[in-house]
Amino acid sequence: MIARTAAASRSVLHDYVALTKPRIISLLLVTTLGAMFLAAGGAPPPTIVFLVLLGGTLAAGGANSLNHSLEGDVDEKMGRTRNRPVAAGRISPREAMIFGVALNVVSFAILASTVNLLSGLLTLSGTVFYVLVYTVALKRSTPHNIVIGGAAGAVPPLVGWAAITGFLELPSLYLFAIVFFWTPPHFWALSLLIKDDYARAKIPMLPVVTGVDETKRQILLYTVILVALSLMFYTTEAVGLVYLSSAMALGIGFIFYTWRLLRLPDIEGAKRAYLFSLAYLTLLFVAVGADSFFAV
Repeated sequence: MIARTAAASRSVLHDYVALTKPRIISLLLVTTLGAMFLAAGGAPPPTIVFLVLLGGTLAAGGANSLNHSLEGDVDEKMGRTRNRPVAAGRISPREAMIFGVALNVVSFAILASTVNLLSGLLTLSGTVFYVLVYTVALKRSTPHNIVIGGAAGAVPPLVGWAAITGFLELPSLYLFAIVFFWTPPHFWALSLLIKDDYARAKIPMLPVVTGVDETKRQILLYTVILVALSLMFYTTEAVGLVYLSSAMALGIGFIFYTWRLLRLPDIEGAKRAYLFSLAYLTLLFVAVGADSFFAV
């Protein structure tokens, strides 16, 4: 009896952790940390790093939980998501909603009281934008949902910068823009792989509305813009040659994979482009952080 109770508790805990989408959070924290190192001109105070990453984790996890709560009906129609806690009926939409709100309240309290008010407000704005603008207003209504909604995922670098400096400057806006323009090619590459799921759920993702070929063209276009923007960042003099050489190498790789995707038939090459997009953003922000020790 005790063993069954313990197993049930572990299962419930696992489901609540799943609501937060931990793998997505990890990438957001990398962009936050890279911005913090750059803003600090080296290693930022460990206590501030811990508090910002804790607050960011709670807020992102809360936003993802709210997303689960609002999209259970869509998730149950898609093979990739039908076993999610809300879609499968293991956690109710109301419970996921309460959990998501609670995580964001705690996140704001931590950041506003121990770091600064701006970092707390920016973090909260990311959740509000993701839930109300992307999930509620855009996702089911326009194929441009991820272009606009991607702004929510671009907020973490702003939070990291604000946590160190107390305000926003041009370099932080460049970091925001880099993540903003990275999101469409990254997400569209994924959407090519699961376009049938989106069609079944009646979600107007780009491959469903405009077709595979046009989606691949848009992926390449946004990738070229992204790479150009990442190189322009060097002109702010906030970063140096470590960043520039990394941005050039990673940019060439990203353009290659998206150009290859365009040339290959149907969705062949989409998985490699998607996986490289993850490596691209991770390594680019590692370079941002590393460069802070060398830039003058």
